[in-house]
Parts: sequence; structure tokens; C-alpha cells
Amino acid sequence: MQKDLRIVFMGTPDFAVGVLKKIVESGKNVVGVITAPDRPAGRGRKLMGSAVKEYALSQNLTILQPLNLKDKNFLKDLKELNPNLQVVVAFRMLPKVVWQMPEYGTFNLHASLLPQYRGAAPINWAIINGEEKTGVTTFFIDEKIDTGEIIANREIQIEKYENAETLHDKLMKAGSQLVLSTLELIEKGTATPKPQQKNSDLRDAPKLTPENTRIDWQKPGADIEAFIRGLSPYPVAWSILINENKELKAKIYNAVFEKAEHTSELGKIETTKKELIIACLDGYMQIKEIQLPGKRKMEVSSLLNGYSFSEDSKLL
Repeated sequence: MQKDLRIVFMGTPDFAVGVLKKIVESGKNVVGVITAPDRPAGRGRKLMGSAVKEYALSQNLTILQPLNLKDKNFLKDLKELNPNLQVVVAFRMLPKVVWQMPEYGTFNLHASLLPQYRGAAPINWAIINGEEKTGVTTFFIDEKIDTGEIIANREIQIEKYENAETLHDKLMKAGSQLVLSTLELIEKGTATPKPQQKNSDLRDAPKLTPENTRIDWQKPGADIEAFIRGLSPYPVAWSILINENKELKAKIYNAVFEKAEHTSELGKIETTKKELIIACLDGYMQIKEIQLPGKRKMEVSSLLNGYSFSEDSKLL
């Protein structure tokens, strides 16, 4: 017998919008949307709603924005929506009182092939670690992070020069389709969740921080190139630029590695009229797009029109 779903959707960033849009356009019954509270943004620090909120408003959907997911008023409002299924995409960790509320459970869309890359930044780490494939997985939430029973998954190839933005868009599209097919399995009562396989060779996807997004010029060039792509365009790989005895934070968006033998100091900068080349362990990194403090992101050829590097300049 076909189940009559009453869906509450939980999500915040752009990645979640594509999924919510697909659910709404398919005609599924979305009775409410839970998203993050408005936050100050821009120079004027004006309060701005999340990407999910903006889309939900455009569709006249009921919106809840709790500060605390255990708050009694929020739990009362959620219960009054009478959901029998909750769908979570790029949202906070839910307390048990929330995820166990609906009759048919709460499932999450994760941007990896679980159990690989559990954690906050699976798209970035898959590229950083040089994976050739990744994917999306739907699973029922349990008390730990990204460990629940898997409902379905879909594999995606990672192209040679993929960056976090292009892979994000591919996974959002695949994830939207996977969520829709997962909803149909639950509707029909044919979902067969399976426990995640125990695997000792698991890679995690920890939150990205200023500490773990800094480039290490001691590493092989191919690893550095993958690191830069995996963090582009957000949050962006960075390095300390030493130039004319000043220290600046340089954000690097795009670079290409060329293998070569050399005796240059690691991180040493060489320039031509249009090229910015960095010595690394087993070759040279040609920087293509960079951003220096107080400047916009730009192609290196544009930067070199008005910015000069001293002979002893380097990246650390």
C-alpha cells in the first residue's frame, strides 16, 4: 500500500536547495522546512536568510529557524506539522528527540559513498585525497555521525581536473535524484536499509579549518595541486607569502603542477611577465589564480601587470 508522506525538510546551504527544489517540483507533500537562523552578512552586517530559506519563501512553505533543536517551543511547532518523514541535507547534527519523531524515520543525504568520508567536508576531501570516484548516499540517521543504515547510493566519477565547485554541482544533481528515488522506495514500502560495512581502511572528512587548509610545500606537487583544487573556490587553500620582508596571506584558487628535477628552495617564487612559478618537492607549481590581501581574486597574468615579486620572495 502506498504511504501518504508528510515531509519535513532540513537544510541550509545551496547544496540543500537543489534537493528541496527537486522534491517540491516532483509534487511531494513538504509540510515544513527547518533551516538555520538568519545571520549577519556583507559590509552592512544585514541579517540574511539561508539559501534554503530563500527558496522555501518563494514556494510559500512553512519555515522554522530554531536556535536550539531541543527547545520546547521548537519541538512543539515541529510536532504540530505532523511529519511522518524527515529529510536532512547539509544540516546540523540532530538530537534523538528530533530524528526519532516521524513514523517513517529521518534520512540524510551525504555527499560520499558511505562509510567512506564521514564528516563535514566529504566533497573537498575526496578531491584532496586524489580519489577517482565518489558519490551520494541516503541513510537513516542514528545516534552517531553518518553511521546509520544505508538506503541507497549512486556513484560519480571525479574528473582529472575537477575542483570542489564542479564536483559539488554534480553531486547536488545526483543527490537530488537519489533523494527522490529514496522517497519513492519509502512511499512504496520497498526500502531495504542495510548496515554500513565495517572497514578498517576508512577515510574521514573533517571540518575545514585555517589549520588544515594551509598548503604544505614539502609535499609532492601532484598532492599540492589536488589540495588546491579540493579547496577551490571555498574555503580556498592558502600560504604565507614572503615578499620584500613582508608577510601576506595568499589564497590560491587554481594551479597546475609540472614534474621536473631542480635544486631550488621549496616555496621559492620565480616569475616571468605572465607566469608565477613555485618550486615544490618534485617539480614546479604554476599558479593560475590568486588573491592577495586587499585585492580581488585574479588571474596571475593580471596580477603581474601591477605587482612585483622580489628576488628572495617565497611561499611558506
